Formats: sequence, C-alpha cells, structure tokens
Amino acid sequence: MSETSAAGPVHPRPPTASSHAPAGASDPGGAEYDPTVFPPFAVTVDLVVLTVRDDEFAALTVRRGENPFVGRLALPGGFVRPDEDLAAAARRELAEETGVVRLAGHLEQLGTYGEPGRDPRMRVVSVAHLVLAPDLPAPRAGTDAAEAAWFPVRRLVADGDDGDRPADGSPADADDVRLAFDHARILRDGVARARAKLEYTPLAAAFCPAEFTIAELRRVYEIVWGARLDPANFHRKVTGSDGFVVPTGATTTRGGGRPARLFRVGPADTLHPPILRPAPAGAAPEPPHARTRG
Repeated sequence: MSETSAAGPVHPRPPTASSHAPAGASDPGGAEYDPTVFPPFAVTVDLVVLTVRDDEFAALTVRRGENPFVGRLALPGGFVRPDEDLAAAARRELAEETGVVRLAGHLEQLGTYGEPGRDPRMRVVSVAHLVLAPDLPAPRAGTDAAEAAWFPVRRLVADGDDGDRPADGSPADADDVRLAFDHARILRDGVARARAKLEYTPLAAAFCPAEFTIAELRRVYEIVWGARLDPANFHRKVTGSDGFVVPTGATTTRGGGRPARLFRVGPADTLHPPILRPAPAGAAPEPPHARTRG
C-alpha cells in the first residue's frame, strides 16, 4: 500500500553534470549527475502494534531514552538501514526496542508521513506499519528506549484527538501521555484501520480461543470498537456472514449460565455481508464510500 506523503509530492532539483558523480552513475542519455544537489533526508519505520490485552484495546509504546522528546511515550520505530527493505526494518526495530522477535500476526503498511518539521533533527519521512496480533508477550526495552509497555489506546488517542504534540522535541512531564513526533496521528490512523478491518475480515477471531462462543467474539468487537453491541443482533450478523464462523457441535459453560455453542473461524477471507461498526452516539451516519479498506 502506498499513500501520498503528508508533505505532498516532492519536486527535487533536476540533476546536473558533475565531475564528482559516482563512477557509472548516469541517466539513459549518459548525463552524469551529482547526488549532493539533492537535500539529504532520512527514512524511518514506525509501528502501530495493537492487541487485546486485559480486556483493553492496547498499543505497544516505548518511552524514549534519548533526545529529542526524551522521556516521552512514542511508537516503536527507527531509521531504515541502507541494506534492508522496509518490512525487514520494521521487524528489526520491533525486536530491538521491545524484545518482540517472532511476530505471529498481521503486518501491513499503514501510510507514509513526511510533513516538514515532524522531526526536529532533520527531514525525515516515515513509513508506518500496522501490526495486529493476539497473545503478544510483555515487551522489554532496548537500544534507545528507556521502557516498553502496553498502553490503553483510549488513554493515548481519544476520539476526535487532533494529535497535538510539542513541536520542539521537549521532554515529558511525569503524567504527560502525549506521544512524541506525530505519533498520535499515526496511532489514530492505525486504530481507524484496525477498527475497519473488523468490519470486513474475520480478524477478530484471531483474538479468541481456537473454539469460542459468539459472546466471546462479540467482546473482542466491543473492546476494539469501544462500543456495546446488542447480543441478539450481533449473533444474527455473525452467523449470517458466509464462512465467518463454523459450529463445532460442542458447548461450554465457561461464561456462566446456560451452555453456549462453540464455533471456530471459517474459511472466509472477506465478510459478506460486512459487520458494520455502529456510529458513535450523536454522529451522522457515514455514506458507504466514506469507509476505507486497507
């Protein structure tokens, strides 16, 4: 997936001939160029890692141990090395900053963020990645992170949050949960993508046991969406979505009360019909084209 940078398209200066050009560096017409005529910038990867943990929709965060933004919460991430692709950089940074080495979950590119001034050190373009995975371990900090921890999404980015942040790289106060850089915006975009994925994919079942009840599945939706769902209506939608869940023939009383039927995830990759997230109270209904898929 690719998106236009927040800074808009870049129009570099046209290449010029130079005796300092690398050997063999030429365009199809043979004109040599000087790479020093282009302004330097760096590429980073930032990771929105989301899971359901302790009955909360949680994001993986690090507390920065170095300037800029020393002491502030941030998303895991870092600079891309010259010899690695973006996915490799994302996995390496996740391991280095949090200790999560083997990621058994969903990884996809979320978006590109390149607004000038987003990093006080230099011009930096970040390619953000979204990770959705169940049963992730307790993280441990490494390299330039002073601490790594799961944090409730509701505390980091509230609905309607504009992602405001200190622009000068200043350190954090003890109770300041504002994310460094533009990470609140990136996290907000990742949360929106994750919530949308539950509408049209069976991803929610990954956060349930191998055999689960409809009530257990509904609880995952409620946690991720931050909304209470009508049990009977949800049951009808789930069982009416072709290939989403398959009955096992067994029942369980682990939820208390009467025995409940057990299900396992079915063969569907896409939900037909989708299970749409209810609109927040007081919000105008979204037109169908307003919901985006990643």
